[in-house]
Amino acid sequence: MTSSPLGLYRVSEPGPAGREPREPGSGQPDPAVPSPGPRGGGGTVLPQAAWRLDPDPRIQPDEVRVDVERLNLDAASFRQIRESTGGAPDAMRAAVLGTIATRGKMHNPVTGSGGMLTGVVAEVGPRSPLGLRAGMRIATLVSLSLTPLAITDGLTRWDASSEQIPCEGHAILFARSIAVPLPADLPMPLALAVFDVCGAPALTRRVVSAYRAGRGFADAGAGGAGAGGSAGRPGPVVAILGAAGKSGSLSAAAARAAGAAAVIGVVPTDAEAALLDESGLADAIVLADARDPVGLADAVAAAGGPADVTIVCVDVPGCEGGAILATAPGGTVVFFSMATSFSAAALGAEGMAADVTMLIGNGYAPGHAELALNLIRTNSAVRTLFERRVFHDRGDFSAHTAEKSPRKAAEPRGDGMARQGSTVATGKETS
Repeated sequence: MTSSPLGLYRVSEPGPAGREPREPGSGQPDPAVPSPGPRGGGGTVLPQAAWRLDPDPRIQPDEVRVDVERLNLDAASFRQIRESTGGAPDAMRAAVLGTIATRGKMHNPVTGSGGMLTGVVAEVGPRSPLGLRAGMRIATLVSLSLTPLAITDGLTRWDASSEQIPCEGHAILFARSIAVPLPADLPMPLALAVFDVCGAPALTRRVVSAYRAGRGFADAGAGGAGAGGSAGRPGPVVAILGAAGKSGSLSAAAARAAGAAAVIGVVPTDAEAALLDESGLADAIVLADARDPVGLADAVAAAGGPADVTIVCVDVPGCEGGAILATAPGGTVVFFSMATSFSAAALGAEGMAADVTMLIGNGYAPGHAELALNLIRTNSAVRTLFERRVFHDRGDFSAHTAEKSPRKAAEPRGDGMARQGSTVATGKETS
C-alpha cells in the first residue's frame, strides 16, 4: 500500500479485536495483543482510533522521522498513571513504556489521550509538505495518541515528578501532521508546556470575540475581533474551571484580551487560589469542587455569574454537570479537558433542560501556537505562573489537598462581581 497523508499506512492493528483496553501499569506489552501484522493492514481506520501503529523508522516519501528528546503527557493521562501506580517512579515509567510498546504510540487506553513531543528532525521525505529540514529542533502539535513512537532508553532520566519526560527514541510525522520550530527565546521545557495547551487560548479568544460581535462562535474565525474584542455588545462573563493551570491561565489571558467583561477563576485549593490571586488574571476567584454541580453553580453565581462562557480546563472526570449549570441560558461551554465524558455532557444538558452550546476544544486553530507564545512573551503574569509550574512545582501543585471547612461568600463589588482574590464554597482536588 502506498503512503497516506493521514498516516493510514502506519495502522498495523485497527482495533483490540474484542479485548478490553488494559490499564497501564505492568510495563509489559499486553500478551493478548498480537505482534503487528503487515503495514497497512488496517487502512480504513485513522491512526488516532487504531489500537496499534507501526513505528518503523523507515519513512515514506511524505513522512518525517524525528529523534525524540522529550514527551509531554497531557494532564489527564499523567494524573491517571500517577494515581493507578501510586506515584512510584518505577511503576510510572513501566506504565508509559508498556503503553508505547503495546500500541506503537503513547495512547493511554484509560483516558484515550496522549500528549505531544519535542525532538530533532532526523530525516525528511522528499514529498513532505511540512517545511521541515534535518537538524531542526521542533515541537509537534499533534497528539501522541496518533503519532508512531518508539522509545529506546527505558525512560531512565524521568523521575516521574512531572508530565515532561526526557527520553530517547524516534517518532514519525505524516503529511497532515503539525510541527513548529522551538522558539529560540524561551527555555525548551517552558515552550513545550505552552505548545501542549495552545489550542485553549485560541478557541477562547474566538468564542469571546464572537460573543462581543453578536455573532455565533463559528463566525468569528481564529483571529476573532483581535485584542480588545469588537465594538458590538458588552463582553461576556467568562468562568474558567482550573484557572490556575496552564491551559486555564492562558485562556484567562486570552479572554481578557478579547474583551471579556469579567473573568471568574475557579480553583480547587487555597494554594491555587493564592497563585491565581497573585497573577491578577481573574476578577473573582472561586474556591469550589468542579465535580459538585449545584455547589459550583451557586459559587459562580455568587461571584458574578452565571457565566456567558465557561471554559473547562480541569483534568478530573465528573465536571460536566457543574460547567453546564454554571452557564447562563444561551451561553457556551468549551470542554478542553481530556477527562470529559461528552455523552455525560450531552445527556446531562438535555436532562437539565439547559440551553447551552457545548464545544469540544480540539487543540487546533490556525495561528494557535503563535498566539499562545505571544501571550507568554507579553503577559508577565502568565509567564510567571507557567515558570512556577514548569520549573518549581514539578507537576504536584494540583495535587494539594484543599481546606474542607466552609468559607465565606465573596464580598460583592459595586458591579456585582466578587472582589479579586475572594473565594466561595469549599474545595477539593481538580487542576
